[in-house]
Amino acid sequence: MQFYKFDEAYLERLCSGDFRTESHFVAYFSELIQLKLRSRVNSPQAIEDLRQETFARVFVALRSEGRLRQPERLGAFVNSVCNNVLLEYYRSASRDNSVEEEDGANIPDPSLDVVAILSHKEMQQKVRQVLDELSERDRRLLREIFLEERDKDGVCKDFNVDRDYLRVLLHRAKQAFKAIYLKNTPAEELRSKGAD
Repeated sequence: MQFYKFDEAYLERLCSGDFRTESHFVAYFSELIQLKLRSRVNSPQAIEDLRQETFARVFVALRSEGRLRQPERLGAFVNSVCNNVLLEYYRSASRDNSVEEEDGANIPDPSLDVVAILSHKEMQQKVRQVLDELSERDRRLLREIFLEERDKDGVCKDFNVDRDYLRVLLHRAKQAFKAIYLKNTPAEELRSKGAD
């Protein structure tokens, strides 16, 4: 995937409803959103619904009065909207399951909302543990690109590499992360999440 640098002109076109910019934006972020959702949601239909809901909310927010003013934060904004949509989905799924299990109970157990939040917290903890086991370079690279969502040109400058080699370094760092994650995750947990 080619990383794109968002600027003020792009954000203005997006907010004004420019068709080509919207199409680019949806195509660019769809791949990232689907990657994120596939690891958390089993149903392809639910993934598509969550993707569409994320974009619907992003477009409403971008066109509102207090809209996003920093184009470099667009990726982080889309990610946070997706996280909120996903949490709501977990809560809704928990409520639906509790109603079915309780055989007609009218009020779902509010503690079920906590389950989704705790699960999210556990995943964050696991990611931190895996990051701590990576080499300094891999850990720094993954944090700066994916967690801090820094500008790729700035990262290239800091690491003294060009964009092509940055992709190679990112690929290696992701492979190292995956290997440690799989090594540290019990087989039963991987099977329950549908991992290979």
